[in-house]
Amino acid sequence: MNKDILKSFKSDDKNVIAMVHFPANPGSPEYDEKGGVKKIYQSVYKDAKNLVENGVETVMFCNEGDRPYMTEVGLETPTTMAAVISKVVEKLNIDTFGTDILWDPKAAIALGKATGARFVREVFTGLYAGDNGLWKTNAGEVLRYKKLLDANDIVTLFNVNAEFASNLDTRPIELIAKSARFSSLADVICISGPMTGMETQVSKLERVKDSVGSDVPVFANTGVNIDNVGDILSIADGVVIGSHLKVDGDTWNPVDPERVKRFMDKVNKL
Repeated sequence: MNKDILKSFKSDDKNVIAMVHFPANPGSPEYDEKGGVKKIYQSVYKDAKNLVENGVETVMFCNEGDRPYMTEVGLETPTTMAAVISKVVEKLNIDTFGTDILWDPKAAIALGKATGARFVREVFTGLYAGDNGLWKTNAGEVLRYKKLLDANDIVTLFNVNAEFASNLDTRPIELIAKSARFSSLADVICISGPMTGMETQVSKLERVKDSVGSDVPVFANTGVNIDNVGDILSIADGVVIGSHLKVDGDTWNPVDPERVKRFMDKVNKL
């Protein structure tokens, strides 16, 4: 694993990972054929620029626009994203970034390897019922694929309670998180609300943090905003934030630079 980036996730300084959402990629139902990949690049570049120019140091690229999401994506998704990400990070000189492809951890890791990402976030463990029907993961297979790609330096962020689905595992969330670390080698644990933009319960963060111990970073994965970030960061090692930094707080709007600046000013004062 990348010990330098993992060490920063464990540091006394709290971590903020801001999302850069891709519009729909080629092959997805909402893909804009007229605008093409050029329009995707323009959207991703503008959002990333508004984040890094207003205080964000770490971003994560994700195919948020590819609804409905798939547990196995086609080659068109990671290849398009790799082409766009490579241009954006070079032009904006972004050093620390991550990748995510909903909900395909193998594709997310391949994308991370291709683009030089420091970390990957995905749902690696669990059995779920939800919008995707019955959703079965296989951490052993995915981490062996990671090894095959010589991607050991990529830190894995395990989202252990997936959005848009219910875990059929009846164990309490703190035991699921501890097990993911022990048996599935999670580097970082992410705790989510039930859907994108919905708040992560502080009580869950407390229970998970107590369970996994101080050596394992725990992040709030959804629903973070300027009003609750103080309470969340009093427990969590960091946050993943997307919707709140958009115009009007709407997931599908572009990043609002004023919202980013206000949020980062608040975090820096904590």
